[in-house]
Amino acid sequence: MDTILIVDDNHAICQALGLMLELNDYRVLTCHSPEDALGLLATQDVDLVIQDMNFTRDTTSGEEGKQLFYALRQRQVDLPIILMTAWTQLETAVELVKAGAADYMGKPWDDAKVLNSITNLIALYKLSRANHRLERVNHQRQVAIADADLCGIVFGSGAMQRCIDLALQLARSDVSVLITGPNGAGKDKLADILHANSPLKNKPFIKVNVGALPMDLLEAELFGAEAGAFTGATKARIGRFEAADGGTLFLDEIGNLPLSGQVKLLRVLQTGEFERLGSHKTQKVKVRVISATNADLAQDIAEGRFREDLFYRLNVIELALSPLNQRTDDILPLVQHFIGSNFSLSKPALQALLHHRWPGNVRELENACKRAVLLAQSHVLTEADFGLAPVVSAVRAATSHISATSEPRRFDQRQSDPQPAYASASIPANATFSDGSERGQAPSANEAIEVSREDIEAALKQHHGVIARVAKALGLSRQALYRRMDKFGLDKS
Repeated sequence: MDTILIVDDNHAICQALGLMLELNDYRVLTCHSPEDALGLLATQDVDLVIQDMNFTRDTTSGEEGKQLFYALRQRQVDLPIILMTAWTQLETAVELVKAGAADYMGKPWDDAKVLNSITNLIALYKLSRANHRLERVNHQRQVAIADADLCGIVFGSGAMQRCIDLALQLARSDVSVLITGPNGAGKDKLADILHANSPLKNKPFIKVNVGALPMDLLEAELFGAEAGAFTGATKARIGRFEAADGGTLFLDEIGNLPLSGQVKLLRVLQTGEFERLGSHKTQKVKVRVISATNADLAQDIAEGRFREDLFYRLNVIELALSPLNQRTDDILPLVQHFIGSNFSLSKPALQALLHHRWPGNVRELENACKRAVLLAQSHVLTEADFGLAPVVSAVRAATSHISATSEPRRFDQRQSDPQPAYASASIPANATFSDGSERGQAPSANEAIEVSREDIEAALKQHHGVIARVAKALGLSRQALYRRMDKFGLDKS
Protein backbone atom coordinates (compact mmCIF):
# COMPACT_ATOMS: atom_id res chain seq x y z
CA MET A 1 0.00 0.00 0.00
CA ASP A 2 1.43 3.39 -1.02
CA THR A 3 1.98 5.97 1.73
CA ILE A 4 1.10 9.66 1.37
CA LEU A 5 2.15 12.36 3.83
CA ILE A 6 -0.21 15.35 4.19
CA VAL A 7 1.30 18.51 5.74
CA ASP A 8 -1.26 21.25 6.54
CA ASP A 9 -1.91 23.36 9.64
CA ASN A 10 -5.66 23.12 8.99
CA HIS A 11 -6.93 19.96 10.68
CA ALA A 12 -10.10 19.92 8.56
CA ILE A 13 -8.00 19.89 5.36
CA CYS A 14 -5.97 16.96 6.65
CA GLN A 15 -9.10 15.03 7.59
CA ALA A 16 -10.84 15.66 4.27
CA LEU A 17 -7.81 14.74 2.14
CA GLY A 18 -6.99 11.78 4.39
CA LEU A 19 -10.49 10.33 4.15
CA MET A 20 -10.55 10.65 0.37
CA LEU A 21 -7.16 8.94 0.05
CA GLU A 22 -7.97 6.14 2.50
CA LEU A 23 -11.15 5.39 0.56
CA ASN A 24 -8.88 4.93 -2.48
CA ASP A 25 -6.59 2.46 -0.68
CA TYR A 26 -3.73 4.78 0.29
CA ARG A 27 -2.02 4.78 3.67
CA VAL A 28 -2.13 8.33 5.03
CA LEU A 29 0.16 10.14 7.47
CA THR A 30 -0.75 13.68 8.62
CA CYS A 31 1.11 16.45 10.43
CA HIS A 32 0.57 20.16 10.92
CA SER A 33 4.00 21.82 10.78
CA PRO A 34 7.18 21.67 8.67
CA GLU A 35 9.16 20.40 11.68
CA ASP A 36 6.80 17.46 12.19
CA ALA A 37 6.91 16.68 8.45
CA LEU A 38 10.71 16.46 8.42
CA GLY A 39 10.63 14.29 11.53
CA LEU A 40 8.14 11.87 9.96
CA LEU A 41 10.15 11.67 6.74
CA ALA A 42 13.20 10.66 8.75
CA THR A 43 11.41 7.65 10.26
CA GLN A 44 8.78 6.63 7.68
CA ASP A 45 8.91 5.47 4.06
CA VAL A 46 6.75 7.90 2.09
CA ASP A 47 5.78 7.66 -1.60
CA LEU A 48 4.34 11.17 -2.03
CA VAL A 49 3.89 14.41 -0.05
CA ILE A 50 0.97 16.85 -0.26
CA GLN A 51 2.01 20.07 1.51
CA ASP A 52 0.44 23.40 2.22
CA MET A 53 2.34 26.59 1.37
CA ASN A 54 1.40 28.69 4.42
CA PHE A 55 1.64 27.80 8.11
CA THR A 56 1.95 29.92 11.26
CA ARG A 57 4.20 32.89 10.45
CA ASP A 58 1.89 34.47 7.87
CA THR A 59 -0.98 33.48 5.66
CA THR A 60 -0.16 34.41 2.06
CA SER A 61 3.57 34.71 1.28
CA GLY A 62 4.27 31.00 0.91
CA GLU A 63 7.78 31.37 2.38
CA GLU A 64 7.29 28.60 4.93
CA GLY A 65 6.04 26.28 2.20
CA LYS A 66 9.04 27.07 0.05
CA GLN A 67 11.41 26.34 2.93
CA LEU A 68 9.67 23.03 3.64
CA PHE A 69 9.74 22.10 -0.05
CA TYR A 70 13.49 22.72 -0.37
CA ALA A 71 14.13 20.84 2.89
CA LEU A 72 12.16 17.83 1.62
CA ARG A 73 13.89 17.97 -1.74
CA GLN A 74 17.29 18.11 -0.04
CA ARG A 75 16.54 14.98 2.00
CA GLN A 76 14.95 12.96 -0.82
CA VAL A 77 15.65 14.44 -4.22
CA ASP A 78 13.21 12.34 -6.27
CA LEU A 79 10.25 12.29 -3.84
CA PRO A 80 7.09 13.58 -5.62
CA ILE A 81 5.63 16.65 -3.88
CA ILE A 82 2.23 18.24 -4.59
CA LEU A 83 2.01 21.86 -3.44
CA MET A 84 -1.46 22.99 -2.41
CA THR A 85 -2.53 26.51 -1.40
CA ALA A 86 -5.48 28.89 -1.37
CA TRP A 87 -3.15 31.79 -2.22
CA THR A 88 -1.67 30.88 -5.57
CA GLN A 89 1.23 33.04 -6.78
CA LEU A 90 2.35 32.43 -10.33
CA GLU A 91 6.00 33.35 -9.72
CA THR A 92 6.25 31.00 -6.75
CA ALA A 93 4.53 28.19 -8.64
CA VAL A 94 6.89 28.53 -11.62
CA GLU A 95 9.97 28.65 -9.36
CA LEU A 96 9.04 25.54 -7.40
CA VAL A 97 7.92 23.52 -10.42
CA LYS A 98 11.29 24.28 -12.02
CA ALA A 99 12.95 23.16 -8.78
CA GLY A 100 11.21 19.78 -9.00
CA ALA A 101 7.73 20.16 -7.55
CA ALA A 102 5.55 17.52 -9.16
CA ASP A 103 2.28 19.53 -9.17
CA TYR A 104 0.84 22.82 -7.90
CA MET A 105 -2.87 22.94 -7.01
CA GLY A 106 -5.25 25.47 -5.56
CA LYS A 107 -7.80 25.09 -2.79
CA PRO A 108 -10.54 23.97 -2.93
CA TRP A 109 -9.29 21.03 -4.95
CA ASP A 110 -10.89 18.69 -7.45
CA ASP A 111 -10.88 15.12 -6.03
CA ALA A 112 -10.60 13.48 -9.45
CA LYS A 113 -7.72 15.71 -10.48
CA VAL A 114 -5.86 15.11 -7.20
CA LEU A 115 -6.30 11.32 -7.43
CA ASN A 116 -5.21 11.24 -11.08
CA SER A 117 -2.11 13.29 -10.28
CA ILE A 118 -1.23 11.06 -7.32
CA THR A 119 -1.62 7.87 -9.37
CA ASN A 120 0.65 9.13 -12.14
CA LEU A 121 3.28 10.63 -9.85
CA ILE A 122 3.62 7.52 -7.67
CA ALA A 123 3.91 5.32 -10.78
CA LEU A 124 6.68 7.56 -12.13
CA TYR A 125 8.38 7.63 -8.73
CA LYS A 126 8.46 3.85 -8.51
CA LEU A 127 9.74 3.58 -12.08
CA SER A 128 12.48 6.10 -11.29
CA ARG A 129 13.53 4.18 -8.18
CA ALA A 130 13.57 0.92 -10.16
CA ASN A 131 15.76 2.55 -12.82
CA HIS A 132 18.14 3.83 -10.17
CA ARG A 133 18.40 0.36 -8.68
CA LEU A 134 19.14 -1.11 -12.11
CA GLU A 135 21.79 1.54 -12.72
CA ARG A 136 23.45 0.68 -9.42
CA VAL A 137 23.33 -3.03 -10.18
CA ASN A 138 24.74 -2.46 -13.69
CA HIS A 139 27.49 -0.27 -12.28
CA GLN A 140 28.38 -2.95 -9.74
CA ARG A 141 28.38 -5.52 -12.55
CA GLN A 142 30.68 -3.41 -14.68
CA VAL A 143 33.06 -2.91 -11.75
CA ALA A 144 33.06 -6.64 -11.03
CA ILE A 145 33.63 -7.53 -14.69
CA ALA A 146 36.37 -4.90 -15.06
CA ASP A 147 38.35 -6.62 -12.30
CA ALA A 148 37.57 -10.16 -13.50
CA ASP A 149 39.35 -12.42 -15.96
CA LEU A 150 36.71 -13.28 -18.57
CA CYS A 151 39.11 -15.52 -20.53
CA GLY A 152 38.33 -13.76 -23.82
CA ILE A 153 34.60 -14.54 -23.83
CA VAL A 154 32.53 -12.36 -26.20
CA PHE A 155 28.86 -11.64 -25.52
CA GLY A 156 26.16 -9.00 -25.79
CA SER A 157 23.02 -10.60 -24.37
CA GLY A 158 21.46 -10.17 -20.96
CA ALA A 159 21.18 -13.96 -20.61
CA MET A 160 24.93 -14.39 -21.03
CA GLN A 161 25.60 -11.44 -18.73
CA ARG A 162 23.56 -13.10 -15.96
CA CYS A 163 25.33 -16.40 -16.54
CA ILE A 164 28.76 -14.76 -16.25
CA ASP A 165 27.68 -12.82 -13.16
CA LEU A 166 26.72 -16.09 -11.49
CA ALA A 167 29.94 -17.77 -12.62
CA LEU A 168 32.02 -14.96 -11.08
CA GLN A 169 30.05 -15.29 -7.85
CA LEU A 170 30.55 -19.06 -7.76
CA ALA A 171 34.24 -18.76 -8.62
CA ARG A 172 35.03 -17.46 -5.13
CA SER A 173 33.79 -20.68 -3.51
CA ASP A 174 35.02 -24.26 -3.81
CA VAL A 175 31.64 -25.93 -4.41
CA SER A 176 31.07 -28.33 -7.28
CA VAL A 177 29.39 -26.72 -10.29
CA LEU A 178 27.46 -28.45 -13.08
CA ILE A 179 27.39 -26.53 -16.38
CA THR A 180 24.53 -27.57 -18.66
CA GLY A 181 23.77 -26.58 -22.21
CA PRO A 182 23.96 -27.76 -25.84
CA ASN A 183 27.18 -28.64 -27.62
CA GLY A 184 29.17 -25.69 -28.91
CA ALA A 185 27.44 -23.12 -26.68
CA GLY A 186 30.53 -22.25 -24.62
CA LYS A 187 30.47 -24.51 -21.54
CA ASP A 188 34.26 -24.81 -21.54
CA LYS A 189 34.58 -21.01 -21.49
CA LEU A 190 32.45 -20.83 -18.36
CA ALA A 191 34.70 -23.48 -16.77
CA ASP A 192 37.73 -21.34 -17.65
CA ILE A 193 36.09 -18.30 -15.98
CA LEU A 194 35.24 -20.31 -12.85
CA HIS A 195 38.87 -21.38 -12.42
CA ALA A 196 40.55 -18.14 -13.52
CA ASN A 197 38.65 -16.11 -10.92
CA SER A 198 38.91 -18.59 -8.06
CA PRO A 199 41.42 -18.74 -5.18
CA LEU A 200 42.83 -21.78 -7.03
CA LYS A 201 43.71 -19.85 -10.19
CA ASN A 202 47.45 -20.44 -9.68
CA LYS A 203 46.91 -24.16 -9.03
CA PRO A 204 46.55 -26.92 -11.65
CA PHE A 205 43.54 -26.80 -13.98
CA ILE A 206 43.06 -30.17 -15.65
CA LYS A 207 40.44 -30.72 -18.37
CA VAL A 208 39.08 -34.15 -19.27
CA ASN A 209 36.62 -34.85 -22.09
CA VAL A 210 34.97 -37.92 -20.63
CA GLY A 211 33.10 -38.57 -23.87
CA ALA A 212 36.35 -38.79 -25.88
CA LEU A 213 38.05 -41.40 -23.68
CA PRO A 214 37.78 -45.12 -24.53
CA MET A 215 35.67 -46.96 -21.95
CA ASP A 216 38.45 -49.46 -21.16
CA LEU A 217 40.95 -46.67 -20.43
CA LEU A 218 38.61 -44.24 -18.70
CA GLU A 219 39.30 -45.45 -15.17
CA ALA A 220 43.05 -45.39 -15.73
CA GLU A 221 42.86 -41.86 -17.15
CA LEU A 222 40.92 -40.54 -14.17
CA PHE A 223 42.60 -42.43 -11.33
CA GLY A 224 45.94 -43.58 -12.75
CA ALA A 225 47.36 -47.08 -13.20
CA GLU A 226 50.27 -49.14 -11.94
CA ALA A 227 52.72 -50.83 -14.28
CA GLY A 228 51.21 -54.03 -15.62
CA ALA A 229 47.68 -53.08 -14.62
CA PHE A 230 46.58 -53.68 -18.21
CA THR A 231 48.12 -54.63 -21.55
CA GLY A 232 50.58 -51.97 -22.64
CA ALA A 233 50.95 -50.38 -19.19
CA THR A 234 54.73 -50.67 -18.96
CA LYS A 235 55.13 -48.03 -16.25
CA ALA A 236 53.03 -46.41 -13.56
CA ARG A 237 51.11 -43.32 -14.56
CA ILE A 238 49.22 -40.77 -12.54
CA GLY A 239 45.59 -40.02 -13.24
CA ARG A 240 43.83 -36.71 -13.79
CA PHE A 241 42.75 -36.48 -10.15
CA GLU A 242 46.36 -36.72 -8.97
CA ALA A 243 47.42 -34.17 -11.57
CA ALA A 244 44.73 -31.74 -10.39
CA ASP A 245 45.48 -32.16 -6.66
CA GLY A 246 45.08 -28.78 -4.96
CA GLY A 247 43.45 -27.28 -8.05
CA THR A 248 40.47 -27.76 -10.35
CA LEU A 249 39.36 -30.71 -12.48
CA PHE A 250 36.94 -30.04 -15.37
CA LEU A 251 34.99 -33.14 -16.45
CA ASP A 252 33.34 -32.38 -19.78
CA GLU A 253 30.53 -34.62 -21.12
CA ILE A 254 30.07 -36.13 -17.65
CA GLY A 255 26.85 -37.79 -18.84
CA ASN A 256 28.98 -40.29 -20.83
CA LEU A 257 30.71 -41.65 -17.71
CA PRO A 258 29.84 -45.37 -17.31
CA LEU A 259 28.25 -46.59 -14.08
CA SER A 260 31.46 -48.27 -12.92
CA GLY A 261 33.31 -44.98 -13.21
CA GLN A 262 30.46 -43.13 -11.54
CA VAL A 263 30.85 -45.24 -8.37
CA LYS A 264 34.55 -44.36 -8.06
CA LEU A 265 33.93 -40.70 -8.89
CA LEU A 266 31.28 -40.51 -6.18
CA ARG A 267 33.76 -41.89 -3.65
CA VAL A 268 36.40 -39.32 -4.59
CA LEU A 269 33.90 -36.48 -4.28
CA GLN A 270 32.76 -37.72 -0.87
CA THR A 271 36.10 -38.64 0.71
CA GLY A 272 38.87 -37.48 -1.64
CA GLU A 273 40.15 -41.07 -1.68
CA PHE A 274 40.84 -43.44 -4.60
CA GLU A 275 43.20 -46.21 -5.75
CA ARG A 276 45.15 -46.42 -8.97
CA LEU A 277 44.14 -49.20 -11.31
CA GLY A 278 46.06 -52.33 -10.22
CA SER A 279 46.93 -50.93 -6.78
CA HIS A 280 45.53 -51.43 -3.29
CA LYS A 281 47.17 -48.29 -1.90
CA THR A 282 44.62 -45.59 -1.09
CA GLN A 283 45.55 -42.05 -2.08
CA LYS A 284 43.93 -38.81 -1.00
CA VAL A 285 43.52 -35.61 -3.01
CA LYS A 286 41.70 -32.31 -2.64
CA VAL A 287 40.20 -31.22 -5.94
CA ARG A 288 37.41 -28.86 -6.95
CA VAL A 289 35.30 -30.57 -9.61
CA ILE A 290 33.53 -28.65 -12.37
CA SER A 291 31.49 -30.80 -14.72
CA ALA A 292 29.55 -30.15 -17.90
CA THR A 293 27.02 -32.01 -20.00
CA ASN A 294 24.60 -31.55 -22.87
CA ALA A 295 22.55 -34.54 -21.67
CA ASP A 296 19.34 -34.51 -19.69
CA LEU A 297 20.72 -36.06 -16.51
CA ALA A 298 17.29 -36.14 -14.85
CA GLN A 299 16.07 -38.44 -17.65
CA ASP A 300 19.27 -40.49 -17.46
CA ILE A 301 18.65 -40.95 -13.73
CA ALA A 302 15.07 -42.08 -14.38
CA GLU A 303 16.31 -44.60 -16.97
CA GLY A 304 19.10 -45.91 -14.73
CA ARG A 305 22.04 -44.56 -16.75
CA PHE A 306 23.23 -42.05 -14.16
CA ARG A 307 23.46 -42.27 -10.38
CA GLU A 308 21.19 -39.88 -8.51
CA ASP A 309 23.60 -39.53 -5.58
CA LEU A 310 26.43 -38.57 -7.95
CA PHE A 311 24.17 -36.02 -9.65
CA TYR A 312 23.56 -34.21 -6.37
CA ARG A 313 27.28 -34.28 -5.56
CA LEU A 314 28.14 -32.68 -8.91
CA ASN A 315 25.16 -30.32 -9.00
CA VAL A 316 25.62 -28.22 -5.87
CA ILE A 317 24.85 -25.28 -8.17
CA GLU A 318 23.92 -25.44 -11.85
CA LEU A 319 25.04 -22.98 -14.51
CA ALA A 320 22.52 -23.31 -17.36
CA LEU A 321 23.80 -22.03 -20.70
CA SER A 322 21.16 -21.24 -23.33
CA PRO A 323 21.58 -22.15 -27.02
CA LEU A 324 22.74 -19.35 -29.30
CA ASN A 325 19.33 -18.98 -30.98
CA GLN A 326 17.89 -17.96 -27.58
CA ARG A 327 20.47 -15.21 -27.06
CA THR A 328 20.58 -13.57 -30.46
CA ASP A 329 22.16 -10.40 -29.03
CA ASP A 330 25.40 -12.42 -28.83
CA ILE A 331 25.47 -13.18 -32.57
CA LEU A 332 26.77 -9.88 -33.96
CA PRO A 333 29.47 -9.34 -31.28
CA LEU A 334 30.68 -12.88 -31.94
CA VAL A 335 30.64 -12.39 -35.72
CA GLN A 336 32.65 -9.16 -35.45
CA HIS A 337 35.11 -10.95 -33.19
CA PHE A 338 35.50 -13.90 -35.57
CA ILE A 339 35.75 -11.95 -38.86
CA GLY A 340 38.00 -9.20 -37.49
CA SER A 341 38.17 -5.51 -38.30
CA ASN A 342 39.07 -5.98 -42.00
CA PHE A 343 35.58 -7.16 -42.94
CA SER A 344 32.05 -5.80 -42.64
CA LEU A 345 28.58 -7.26 -43.25
CA SER A 346 26.03 -6.53 -45.96
CA LYS A 347 22.46 -5.96 -44.78
CA PRO A 348 21.23 -9.26 -46.28
CA ALA A 349 24.10 -11.07 -44.54
CA LEU A 350 23.16 -9.42 -41.26
CA GLN A 351 19.55 -10.56 -41.58
CA ALA A 352 20.56 -14.09 -42.59
CA LEU A 353 22.90 -14.40 -39.60
CA LEU A 354 20.18 -13.27 -37.19
CA HIS A 355 17.55 -15.59 -38.70
CA HIS A 356 19.64 -18.75 -38.91
CA ARG A 357 18.79 -21.27 -36.16
CA TRP A 358 22.49 -22.11 -35.39
CA PRO A 359 21.93 -25.72 -34.25
CA GLY A 360 25.72 -25.97 -33.76
CA ASN A 361 25.69 -22.83 -31.59
CA VAL A 362 28.87 -20.75 -31.24
CA ARG A 363 31.02 -23.47 -32.78
CA GLU A 364 28.90 -23.45 -35.95
CA LEU A 365 28.95 -19.65 -36.04
CA GLU A 366 32.73 -19.60 -35.74
CA ASN A 367 33.09 -22.11 -38.60
CA ALA A 368 30.69 -20.05 -40.76
CA CYS A 369 32.77 -16.93 -40.13
CA LYS A 370 36.00 -18.73 -41.03
CA ARG A 371 34.33 -19.91 -44.26
CA ALA A 372 33.16 -16.39 -45.07
CA VAL A 373 36.61 -14.86 -44.57
CA LEU A 374 38.23 -17.52 -46.75
CA LEU A 375 35.68 -17.29 -49.59
CA ALA A 376 35.06 -13.53 -49.51
CA GLN A 377 35.39 -11.68 -52.82
CA SER A 378 35.44 -8.30 -51.10
CA HIS A 379 35.66 -6.72 -47.67
CA VAL A 380 31.84 -6.73 -47.44
CA LEU A 381 30.67 -10.23 -46.58
CA THR A 382 27.42 -11.55 -48.08
CA GLU A 383 25.05 -14.27 -46.90
CA ALA A 384 26.46 -16.54 -49.63
CA ASP A 385 29.94 -16.21 -48.07
CA PHE A 386 28.51 -17.62 -44.85
CA GLY A 387 26.67 -20.40 -46.70
CA LEU A 388 23.26 -19.03 -45.65
CA ALA A 389 20.09 -18.61 -47.68
CA PRO A 390 18.61 -15.12 -48.24
CA VAL A 391 15.92 -14.22 -45.72
CA VAL A 392 13.15 -13.57 -48.30
CA SER A 393 13.46 -16.90 -50.05
CA ALA A 394 13.71 -18.61 -46.69
CA VAL A 395 10.41 -17.08 -45.57
CA ARG A 396 8.73 -18.13 -48.83
CA ALA A 397 10.01 -21.66 -48.25
CA ALA A 398 8.55 -21.54 -44.75
CA THR A 399 5.11 -20.49 -45.99
CA SER A 400 5.05 -23.22 -48.60
CA HIS A 401 5.97 -25.70 -45.88
CA ILE A 402 3.11 -24.49 -43.67
CA SER A 403 0.60 -24.78 -46.51
CA ALA A 404 1.74 -28.34 -47.18
CA THR A 405 1.08 -29.55 -43.62
CA SER A 406 -0.40 -28.23 -40.41
CA GLU A 407 2.20 -30.03 -38.33
CA PRO A 408 4.93 -27.69 -37.04
CA ARG A 409 8.46 -28.49 -38.06
CA ARG A 410 10.57 -29.81 -35.19
CA PHE A 411 14.12 -28.55 -34.77
CA ASP A 412 16.57 -30.97 -33.26
CA GLN A 413 20.00 -29.67 -32.31
CA ARG A 414 21.36 -33.14 -32.92
CA GLN A 415 20.46 -33.03 -36.62
CA SER A 416 23.47 -33.28 -38.89
CA ASP A 417 21.94 -31.01 -41.55
CA PRO A 418 23.43 -27.54 -40.95
CA GLN A 419 20.93 -25.75 -43.19
CA PRO A 420 18.70 -23.20 -41.45
CA ALA A 421 15.09 -23.99 -40.53
CA TYR A 422 13.07 -20.84 -41.06
CA ALA A 423 9.53 -21.72 -40.05
CA SER A 424 9.75 -19.16 -37.27
CA ALA A 425 11.64 -16.46 -39.19
CA SER A 426 10.49 -12.82 -39.19
CA ILE A 427 11.49 -9.86 -41.34
CA PRO A 428 12.50 -6.68 -39.47
CA ALA A 429 11.00 -3.42 -40.63
CA ASN A 430 14.33 -2.16 -41.97
CA ALA A 431 15.30 -5.39 -43.74
CA THR A 432 17.00 -5.02 -47.12
CA PHE A 433 16.25 -7.79 -49.59
CA SER A 434 18.31 -9.42 -52.31
CA ASP A 435 16.65 -7.34 -55.04
CA GLY A 436 17.65 -4.10 -53.27
CA SER A 437 14.12 -3.21 -52.15
CA GLU A 438 13.13 -2.42 -48.57
CA ARG A 439 9.91 -2.99 -46.64
CA GLY A 440 7.57 -0.12 -47.43
CA GLN A 441 8.62 0.09 -51.10
CA ALA A 442 6.44 -1.23 -53.88
CA PRO A 443 6.17 -4.12 -54.14
CA SER A 444 6.76 -4.71 -50.42
CA ALA A 445 8.07 -7.98 -49.03
CA ASN A 446 4.74 -8.57 -47.28
CA GLU A 447 2.72 -8.15 -50.42
CA ALA A 448 5.17 -10.28 -52.42
CA ILE A 449 4.57 -13.31 -50.19
CA GLU A 450 1.57 -15.36 -51.24
CA VAL A 451 -0.23 -16.68 -48.18
CA SER A 452 -3.38 -18.77 -48.48
CA ARG A 453 -6.23 -19.22 -46.02
CA GLU A 454 -4.85 -22.68 -45.22
CA ASP A 455 -1.43 -21.16 -44.46
CA ILE A 456 -2.94 -18.76 -41.93
CA GLU A 457 -5.20 -21.36 -40.33
CA ALA A 458 -2.26 -23.75 -39.93
CA ALA A 459 -0.08 -21.02 -38.40
CA LEU A 460 -2.90 -19.94 -36.04
CA LYS A 461 -3.26 -23.52 -34.86
CA GLN A 462 0.50 -23.99 -34.53
CA HIS A 463 0.97 -20.82 -32.46
CA HIS A 464 -2.30 -21.10 -30.50
CA GLY A 465 -3.76 -17.93 -32.00
CA VAL A 466 -0.94 -15.61 -30.83
CA ILE A 467 -0.97 -13.03 -33.64
CA ALA A 468 2.61 -11.83 -33.10
CA ARG A 469 3.97 -15.37 -33.48
CA VAL A 470 1.73 -16.15 -36.44
CA ALA A 471 2.92 -12.99 -38.22
CA LYS A 472 6.53 -13.99 -37.54
CA ALA A 473 6.01 -17.49 -38.87
CA LEU A 474 4.43 -16.20 -42.09
CA GLY A 475 6.97 -13.41 -42.57
CA LEU A 476 4.28 -10.72 -42.39
CA SER A 477 3.70 -7.61 -40.35
CA ARG A 478 0.70 -7.71 -38.03
CA GLN A 479 -1.15 -5.25 -40.26
CA ALA A 480 -0.55 -7.39 -43.33
CA LEU A 481 -1.71 -10.47 -41.44
CA TYR A 482 -4.88 -8.70 -40.26
CA ARG A 483 -5.66 -7.64 -43.86
CA ARG A 484 -5.43 -11.22 -45.06
CA MET A 485 -7.53 -12.49 -42.15
CA ASP A 486 -10.20 -9.92 -43.06
CA LYS A 487 -9.97 -11.03 -46.67
CA PHE A 488 -10.52 -14.70 -45.77
CA GLY A 489 -13.12 -13.94 -43.07
CA LEU A 490 -11.00 -15.39 -40.24
CA ASP A 491 -11.72 -14.52 -36.61
CA LYS A 492 -9.07 -12.14 -35.22
CA SER A 493 -9.91 -12.76 -31.58
